[in-house]
Amino acid sequence: MLQQRVITALVLLAILLPALFYSSTTPFTGVVLVLMAAGAWEWGRLSGFGQAGSVAVGAVCVALCGASWALGWVHQPMPALWIAGGGLWVLAAAWLLRAGVPGWPRIPAAVRLVAGVLALWLAWLAVVHARNVGINFLLSVLVLVWVADIFAYFAGRAFGLRFTQNKLAPGISPGKSWEGVWGGLAGVVVMAFVWVAADAHWQAAVPSFYSRMAQQGWWLLVIAVLFMVAMSVAGDLVESLIKRSAGVKDSSNLLPGHGGVLDRVDALLPTLPLALMLTSLTITTR
Repeated sequence: MLQQRVITALVLLAILLPALFYSSTTPFTGVVLVLMAAGAWEWGRLSGFGQAGSVAVGAVCVALCGASWALGWVHQPMPALWIAGGGLWVLAAAWLLRAGVPGWPRIPAAVRLVAGVLALWLAWLAVVHARNVGINFLLSVLVLVWVADIFAYFAGRAFGLRFTQNKLAPGISPGKSWEGVWGGLAGVVVMAFVWVAADAHWQAAVPSFYSRMAQQGWWLLVIAVLFMVAMSVAGDLVESLIKRSAGVKDSSNLLPGHGGVLDRVDALLPTLPLALMLTSLTITTR
């Protein structure tokens, strides 16, 4: 299993990194589009569609992203979209986690299907926008999720249930503990301060997400980071809730050793548009 995970990760990096650092954003936009199409196909399967229906769901997602690309939306500032999308993510995640696994089937199937495709489309548009802002900005958002996940894993293993008697969400993801959440929060806060210092030291041409928040005050940086980590955890839990409702362990086996695309991007689906929402709000309030 470990060997499979390493090989898959290396293959993905060999594809993503050249596209990310290429002078034109077109290759990166296309690679991410392929990943989102795969995620939409998985969403069709989780929604109970067969092979043909799931492929159709993927095609609809590609059409939405392609139309946005053709219309030039990937280059246009859209603060209203990020505020609306980010706000809906917060409300939807709060409702879903409160309702738990039994609440998911009570949502009409058509609403669930459309919501999933729109979430993938919004994430695709957000990641492309973030890349257009700058590599430093995009990486600061991506690394936030990865560091939160890594620190949460090790803190959970080391301190799980040592300070609290309850799991984070036992009915959704029994392996997650509050200690893991606190570890993830602590790790990302430290990283954010280090990243801001690095931006200042190397005089980054494009400020990171953290530096943009810190420009408004260190208090806002801490609040923004805590909020983003909380929403990354919420995104992870929402996907776990949906998989538990569908009776599957992974969204697919497209990525050997890692599960499916949705298993890898679940925490990024809310955090990418939310990062742009927070950035848009701080710009408008200057």
